Amino acid sequence: MHGTTHLAAHSVRPIRVLLLLTSLHGGGAERVAVHLLNRLDPERFDVRMGLLRAAGPYIDLVEDKSRLIVAPDGDKHFNFDGTNKAQYTTGNIVGAAARAPLAFRRMIRESEADVVMSFLKGTNLLVWLALKGLGKKRPKWIAREGNNVLAVVGEEAPSAFIRKASLGLTSRAYRAADAVLANSTDMASGLVEDLGLEAAKMRMINNPIDIERIAAMRDEGVPAAPKRPFIICAGRLEYQKAHEVLLRAYAKSGVWRTHALVILGKGSKLNELHRLAAQLGIGEYVRFIGFVANPYAWMAKADLMVLPSRWEGFPTAAAEALASGTPLLMTDCKFGARDVMEPGVSGEMVPVDDVDALANAISSLIADPARRKSLRDGGLERVRNFAIDAMVEKYADLFAEFEPVQA
Repeated sequence: MHGTTHLAAHSVRPIRVLLLLTSLHGGGAERVAVHLLNRLDPERFDVRMGLLRAAGPYIDLVEDKSRLIVAPDGDKHFNFDGTNKAQYTTGNIVGAAARAPLAFRRMIRESEADVVMSFLKGTNLLVWLALKGLGKKRPKWIAREGNNVLAVVGEEAPSAFIRKASLGLTSRAYRAADAVLANSTDMASGLVEDLGLEAAKMRMINNPIDIERIAAMRDEGVPAAPKRPFIICAGRLEYQKAHEVLLRAYAKSGVWRTHALVILGKGSKLNELHRLAAQLGIGEYVRFIGFVANPYAWMAKADLMVLPSRWEGFPTAAAEALASGTPLLMTDCKFGARDVMEPGVSGEMVPVDDVDALANAISSLIADPARRKSLRDGGLERVRNFAIDAMVEKYADLFAEFEPVQA
């Protein structure tokens, strides 16, 4: 444990905090939860994590697994991993509505939590249902959102009716929360406007970045790396991340003549992206690596990190690239891009879905090593804003807002 804040003199026990997620698959939200579980000061906070399934690559990062509360038969009933659209099958909707809130309610009662924080829209909706009817035993609830809700709903909902219903339910749920936490500045204002939330309930904390851990891992060897220079992209192979835009820009840039393209991540678009790369005549220069335990070593050896996302919440992979010492090129997407870096100083930006602009920026940066070095230096300075200890301390302050009155 790495906390530094001391127990307030008037408290007789730590504040009980319960972090709720479906699993530890995924990315930024799950990493934030694990950081909080491992690092919040145990003198001030008794932190537990509730999961519907004990699954995902971040399970191994949990230092004290006795702090995990896992739903029984989770693999049977709560396999929600996969694309957002896949969650709208009748079986998933009925199963989630019937079982998941009850599972979360049992976790809340078992932990006797003072404060519950749930992560991402789907889990937030389930926890909203779980908290109904608890009366005076209801803990304070923080709904943490880490993505662009309008974009997510627009992409995942199979019809206009379901889109409207999903947004309506999300708005009702978030209005019922004691606080709504966003992880970027423009997301916080966007949630207030898009969901009709009270500005007084909004909080904002950027995702923490473990700069020291990344620095220790970025110099490790990467035996599977291409034998020639390469540019890199890291993210789930889904529509949100716009890998097809990157492939078209990479082909148009001509950079394939000197640099390979490495893509880290798994997802449902893998076969489609393989076919597109072949159609564009760049298949032999593109490497789809999948999930890797140490992406920072890959990033550190790349000449450029490219993140072509259509939307984000707080693009953690971009901040991790800065910490890895990798020059960054990304889209000016909603949300979080401008929290992560300052255009022209710690990275470069292009418009969303603009193949020509992305191609021109890639070729221009690869042709200018001095410019890349300047961005690298600016990025290493910028990422200090997200140092993990400072971010965890902000979470400690947030949870302390809801400290119960103790005799």
